[in-house]
Parts: sequence; C-alpha cells; structure tokens
Amino acid sequence: MNVVDIIRKKRDGEALSREETEFWVSGMVGGSVPDYQVSALLMAFFLRGMTDEETAVLTDVMAHSGTTFTADDLGGFTVDKHSTGGVGDTTTLVLIPLLASAGLTVGKLSGRALGHTGGTIDKLESIPGFRTDLSRAEFLDLVRRTGLALADHTADMVPADRILYELRDVTATVDSLPLIVASIMSKKIAGGARGIVIDVKTGAGAFLPKLEDSRRLARSLVSIGTQLGRKMSALITDMSQPLGRMVGNALEVREAVDTLSGRGPEDLATLCCALGAELVVFAGKATTPQAAAQEMDRLLRNGRALETFRDLIVHQGGNPQILEDLSLLPRARREIAVAAGASGTVARLDALAVGRAANLLGAGRYTKEDTIDPAVGVELRKKVGESVEQGAPLAVLHVNREDHVAEAERMVAGAYTIDPSGAPHEPPPLIVERVTASQVPPRDAPENG
Repeated sequence: MNVVDIIRKKRDGEALSREETEFWVSGMVGGSVPDYQVSALLMAFFLRGMTDEETAVLTDVMAHSGTTFTADDLGGFTVDKHSTGGVGDTTTLVLIPLLASAGLTVGKLSGRALGHTGGTIDKLESIPGFRTDLSRAEFLDLVRRTGLALADHTADMVPADRILYELRDVTATVDSLPLIVASIMSKKIAGGARGIVIDVKTGAGAFLPKLEDSRRLARSLVSIGTQLGRKMSALITDMSQPLGRMVGNALEVREAVDTLSGRGPEDLATLCCALGAELVVFAGKATTPQAAAQEMDRLLRNGRALETFRDLIVHQGGNPQILEDLSLLPRARREIAVAAGASGTVARLDALAVGRAANLLGAGRYTKEDTIDPAVGVELRKKVGESVEQGAPLAVLHVNREDHVAEAERMVAGAYTIDPSGAPHEPPPLIVERVTASQVPPRDAPENG
C-alpha cells in the first residue's frame, strides 16, 4: 500500500477503505506521509466528496490518532455538547453546570477563541484562579468524583485534526462538509461522551450563514455520530443577532452567573434548557424533551445549577466569591455608550458586526498567538423588536485600549437597523429546526465540499 495509489483512487472518485484511511492518517501523524501528499488528498476529498461510511471511518481513525477517553475512563454514560460558534454564545458556561445539577455526568473539553466566535476556555480563565490546564489524571478524577469537569484540549488528543486543520486552511479546503464533520466529531468521539447534542448556528454571525448549509451540516453530524455508536441530535439555532446581551469573556461570565441565578436573558436560558433537554432524554432521566426542558428551567430558577457552578469553580481552583460579587471579575477601565441616531424599533442587529467590534477591542483573536483581554467587549442594551429613543444607548463598549475604539463604535452603530415608524418587529425564531437520528439515514452517494 502506498499513498500515491490512495490519492489516485480518491482522485478518480472511489471510496477509500478503512485500511487505506488508517494508512495515510497514521503516516501523516508519524511524519512518513509529507504535507504535499496530504494536501493532494484533501483536494481530492473536496472535489470528489466522501460517502457517509468514508466520513465515519475518517472520523473514527482521527479520533484514535492520539489519547482518548472511554466510557470506563469517565465512569459510565457521559454527555457533551458542541456549538459551531457564534457571538455571545455563553451556552457552555450555563449548560454544563445545569446538566450536572440534573444528575448527568459531564466531562467536557473545550477550545479557545479564534475569529469572531468566543472560546469557552478564555471565558472560564477570566475567573480569578480558574484552571483549565488539567492533566489527564486530574480531569478523570474530577469527572469520577464530582460528575463535572471542564478543561482545555490536551496536546496529545486528536493530533490528526490539528495537522489537517492547518493544511485545510492553506489549501482552500476548509469548506469541505465531510472534513468539517470529521474535525468536529473526531474530538467529540475522543472525549468519550456517549450522548452528544450539537448546536448548529445559522445566520449572519454563524460559521455557515445560510440555513441550507447549516441543515446539511447538522444532518451529517448526527448521521456520523450515530454510526459511531453515539446518541445524537442537533438543534439549528439563530445567530443573526447575538445570543444574550454580552459579548466578551468576563462579560459573558457575568451573564452566565445571572442566567444560573434565574435572571439572565430569556433567549440564552431558553436555548440552554432546550439543548440540555436532549441530553437528559439520552441519559434516561426524562421521556420527552418537553418534560426535560421544564426540569432544566426549574433547576435554573431554584438555585441548584448555580450551586453546581460554584462547585465547579472551587474544584478547578477559581474564586467562588465572584458569584456574590461580580466586580471581582476583570473590568474594563472605560465604558462608551453607542447612541441611537433615531427613535423607533430595532429591526435588525448584525451579529457578525458586533463580534468583529468585540475583536477589535481585544476580546478575541485573529491568530492563535494573539493575547485576549478578558475585560473588554460589547454590552447590548437593545435587541431586535425593542424600542429605542434617539440618543439613548443601543450598546455599551467596555474598553481598555484607545486604538480601534472609534472603528468599533462605528461597527456597533452600523450593526443596528432602526425602523423609525415604530412598527413592531419580531426577533427571528431562536430554534429553527431539531434534527434527530431518525431523520438522517446514511447516504451512499459522496457528499462534496
């Protein structure tokens, strides 16, 4: 077996076998298959597509290219969620303690911010003392002992994905749906969860703005995860305007605390309850998503979820006093109001523009090497459907540096469309579609990029 024959086979539109996939992936990770041959394969995948079986095999092989967690490691049936990224996407900070408070076991590995989407690890690290760099032993001990741990991906997990991600970026193959699915699901499979819900964003601030693209991704993720023995579902959710009202790391921790205290923004709480309901059903603790969502809402309002978040902070070295005194979180030196240019009703709020403005202020990264300022970001005072008077604040910028402030202010102001007639405008539906395994039978035909 040699890589040239594998490239030729895929170039000609044939499906690769498991043995061929294992051969080139292990060679890539071990260094015997050079980048230029892997790049040729990536382009062949992009142009010729992959069947569901091929994608499932690639996902599984990538997942086992490094260290993995098993159900035995984690102590039984664990659950996880993944979001395709958005603006103000604080769901993990609320959902993970919420699930644990419902008696589910959660061992979650998360990532850092890149581009306009926030990273859960950066948000958690804005809590003074909070540790996300847990060793494998520490992570497993917490999951087994407390039922909850939330940490950064370790360097030895899914090394195949890191190599492929960098090569996809420089070979114009990022948009290949099968490669996107393999990248996402390989990390979920390696993490050991048996029940997984995917939050697939759609709209202006999403990785895939068009609904049809988001639908294809959701269906493929559910199909591949199901083939690999996981209980899977996906919610396609709106990201045309930011989720919640805070965009920025410490700002989003503040909003998570408010939500876990039962006083957060309705859209964030509703989405967390809906996502959590899928996993509660998978774990056998409720028979329907509707009943499970009601239980999720009860745990948000009775303080149980907040206490579980306190336990998580304590177990991972953070200062739990932030829950009583949010001023202990990093705070920006200045707050700058972005005023409305006219009276009326907010008809549109562009999530992408808000995310880019937060990045300009230092809340995100343009490259993996950039340093994040945990204190800065954008606070949204008005969202779609709400009334505003001329001169009143639409949003507030939380600022430490003076450079880029004027540009960020223009971006946020431009993100708003105000209808001066004052006519009512309904916000877009938060949950667009629910995708389950029964809706997505495996495909025989290849899926192209």
